[in-house]
Amino acid sequence: MTINGGISFWYATDPTAAQPPRAPLTGDATADVVIVGAGYTGLWTAYYLKQSAPDLRVTVLEQKFCGYGASGRNGGWLYNGIAGRDRYATLHGHRAALRLQQAMNDTVTQVIDTAAKEGIDADIHRGGVLEVARTPAQLTRLKAFHEAELAFGETDRALYDATDTRARINIADAVGSSWTPHGARIHPLKLVKGLAGACERLGVVIHESTPVTEITTGRAITPYGTVRAPYVLRCTEGFTAALKGQKRSWLPMNSSMIATAPLPQSTWDTLNWSDASTLGDMAHAYMYAQRTADNRIAIGGRGVPYRYGSRTDNDGSTHPATITALTTLLTSFFPQLAGTEITHAWSGVLGVPRDWCATVTLDRTTGLGWAGGYVGSGVATANLAARTLRDLVLGDSTDLTTLPWVNHRVRRWEPEPFRWLGVQALYAAYREADRREAATHTPTTTPLARLADRISGRH
Repeated sequence: MTINGGISFWYATDPTAAQPPRAPLTGDATADVVIVGAGYTGLWTAYYLKQSAPDLRVTVLEQKFCGYGASGRNGGWLYNGIAGRDRYATLHGHRAALRLQQAMNDTVTQVIDTAAKEGIDADIHRGGVLEVARTPAQLTRLKAFHEAELAFGETDRALYDATDTRARINIADAVGSSWTPHGARIHPLKLVKGLAGACERLGVVIHESTPVTEITTGRAITPYGTVRAPYVLRCTEGFTAALKGQKRSWLPMNSSMIATAPLPQSTWDTLNWSDASTLGDMAHAYMYAQRTADNRIAIGGRGVPYRYGSRTDNDGSTHPATITALTTLLTSFFPQLAGTEITHAWSGVLGVPRDWCATVTLDRTTGLGWAGGYVGSGVATANLAARTLRDLVLGDSTDLTTLPWVNHRVRRWEPEPFRWLGVQALYAAYREADRREAATHTPTTTPLARLADRISGRH
């Protein structure tokens, strides 16, 4: 029987999930910095602020509990990808985007080292990231992707042919792959819980069960009171649209996952998946997967990509058709897993700006700041964003505050119904493009996918 929802597999199997939440806000309060959202971005920001300025009064407000959003539901990819790098190269030059990429490479190590320093056991295994191609068109995109990564300084990246790919992970129909060492498998919930504990040890005040309804200059407003502070930082990612005035800022894109029952060693031997590298592909409607610490495969992709009116899901519940589609995807990669029990299914939302670029912003005249728009690559990016927000709040001019994503502005999403119609058409086009490429074995990306890229603003 598949457990559908329960926030995520990570929560459903967490022995401490039933612990009572932290106390909510019980009246008006003041702070030096108030952070809205207790996911990776908010908690890392609080952590680094208190480390750098121990006397700073930092309060974090969370509508449900720490990690309720993407931080507790993601695929567990701690890797060096960042949304918008190519656009930043166009806007600010190759050297500026190269600095951003190098900062992301370093961030993977920063997270791993900080987790070790704080005694956070998050099942981290640094096996890198393997991106695989399974059609001629995907192979063409893979080679272009590989060359682009080399151009941005990844001299330690490797390109594999079909034989070498199957030696790393035995994927059906694999025709090539690209591997980077700048990635690790993690248990998302263990990381976010450990980070929350590290924040509290430093003196950060965290209020759970405290939804923020509006952010204005100097104030974070909740049903239980208002927290006043010179700096108010919005770290709400896919839930940003629920805030007053933010309906069209970032699109809450849906992503879904399933997890298998633990697999026996004999199965892992046939899969050749021994180093626990995370796995992705070059399809337009891409997938992502990891080998969990308890020997399951957790695999994700797009289900229902977007809900009308920027609505978010209900505690991770997933449409049965999406579970079926992800199960089919799993067995297309690994036919030997046909009939394997799917024990968990869940969904969550990620934040997508109109130009698909992650950003960090602080307006010093109002004290309002925000970070996010990670487009699904937030596990590591949130850490870099948090360290950048720290420097911006403290008024320090550093290498981080001069990165090209700082104070980047982007237009808002279209109003409904155009927003919903556009996203549905976009992903229908991508799915059809993947189908055509697989059926025709064309070595080039279909015109349909290139058109969808232009319309969406991704390229």
